[in-house]
Formats: sequence, structure tokens, C-alpha cells
Amino acid sequence: MKADDTFAIELEGVTCAYGDRIVLEHVSFAVKRAEIFFIIGGSGCGKSTLLRHMIGLRQPTKGNVRYSGRDFTRATPAERKDLLRTFGVLYQGGALWTSMTLRENVALPLELLTDLTRREREAVVRLKLAQVGLAGYEDYYPAEISGGMKKRAGLARALALDPDVVFFDEPSAGLDPITSRKLDDQVREIRDTHGTTIVIVSHELASIFDIADRVIMLDREAKGIIAEGDPRELRDRSEDPRVREFLHRRGAPVPQKGGDAT
Repeated sequence: MKADDTFAIELEGVTCAYGDRIVLEHVSFAVKRAEIFFIIGGSGCGKSTLLRHMIGLRQPTKGNVRYSGRDFTRATPAERKDLLRTFGVLYQGGALWTSMTLRENVALPLELLTDLTRREREAVVRLKLAQVGLAGYEDYYPAEISGGMKKRAGLARALALDPDVVFFDEPSAGLDPITSRKLDDQVREIRDTHGTTIVIVSHELASIFDIADRVIMLDREAKGIIAEGDPRELRDRSEDPRVREFLHRRGAPVPQKGGDAT
């Protein structure tokens, strides 16, 4: 796969392993700019493992990860720090520091990765919390807000550096359907307003069918990708029984893109 400026992210021949145990092998795909891209599949298929390798928490055993054509896997520490400024991550549960206020949580990447003054950081923090509907909650601690609000605070932190790419790890986990739908709407708004590339790890069909432009589906036995494309097309036309079973789970909503999840 040749680097292409059309793509925000490219993976070429990536193998993910824990010691001698290979989880994913020879994985290759690319994510287009301003695309809402889902990594889907059943439990234990390697979705979160792949995400960890994409954002640098683990190093691939083989292969390359590139951002806008720049090699992230083999980057020098200075180059990696520069690339880290280009993406944000919303972890499961928000992953907020419990001893820090929302203001301090959102300010953290600004302190670590920019040369902004304290006054400038404060202005960005207020803007980002307002962007996710948390204006006035700057001095609250994570224990003082709901689960949905924690996710939104985590999103504000992920957006603090105005990233080109935002990663979400199971963003709907632990949320009720209404709150989950509101988060989906916010994801779409971020993409539409700012042209942000969105990568989401999820098994939630309501979100997949409602907001995904494209998906890859991982399989535990195959240790790699078994399907790629528009999830609605895969649901209706895939000849792979594993794909059909996953996308036609009993009770799963099947809305058209942008429609109501009922």
C-alpha cells in the first residue's frame, strides 16, 4: 500500500502480538480524511488491541502505521510527539483523572504538548467544554457528574488540540440508548463542522448503522479483516455467514444511514 495524501491513516501489514501470542496478522487498510470509520467484530477479535497499536500504546510486531503519509511506527521521539498532536483519543469510561477537575483534565494535553500560556489554555478549556455541552462544569470532579457527562468531558479533552483524527474506544459502553444516540449525533457534528476524521471501535449496531461511512470487521479465528465496506451493504449483501450473523443479531436495529435507531 503506497502512502496517499487522500488518506488520514494507513496501516500496512500490521501484526499485533502479546509475546508469542499473535492477535492480528498482516492487517492493511486505510481511512479517508473526514470519514467516520468503525472497527467492528465480536468479543476477543482484537478491536481494542488494534486501536492500542494505532495510537502508539503498543508497537506493532511487523508493519507500519502512517498518519497523512508520515511513518508513526518508526518515528523518532520528536517526530512522534509532533504526530501525537494531530490526534485525540476518547477511552472507555472517559478515563478522566479522578483527582483532577474537568478543567484540569482537559488542560492536560495542552500543558504536555503545547507552549500555550496559562491564560490561553484556560480559554481553550472553556471552549472545548462548552463544545460538548459542559459549560459551567469546569470545577466539577469526575465523581460529581454522570457517566454520560464523563464521556463528554473525555471528548472535550480529546478535542483539546483541535486534532485531525479522533479515536473512540467503545464510546457507547455503559450509556443508555438516548445518551448513546446524543453522543453519535455529536460525533457526526464534529466531523461535519471541522472535517475531523473519526475512528470508532464498537460492536453497537445502532451506532454502526446510523453514523458509519465505512467499517472493517475483524474475526478472532481469522486474526484479521474478514469484511470491509458500507455496513448497510455488508448487512444486506455479504456472502460471509460470520458477517451476516454479526450484523443481523436478534433485536438489532437496522436503520438507514442518518435515520432513527428504533
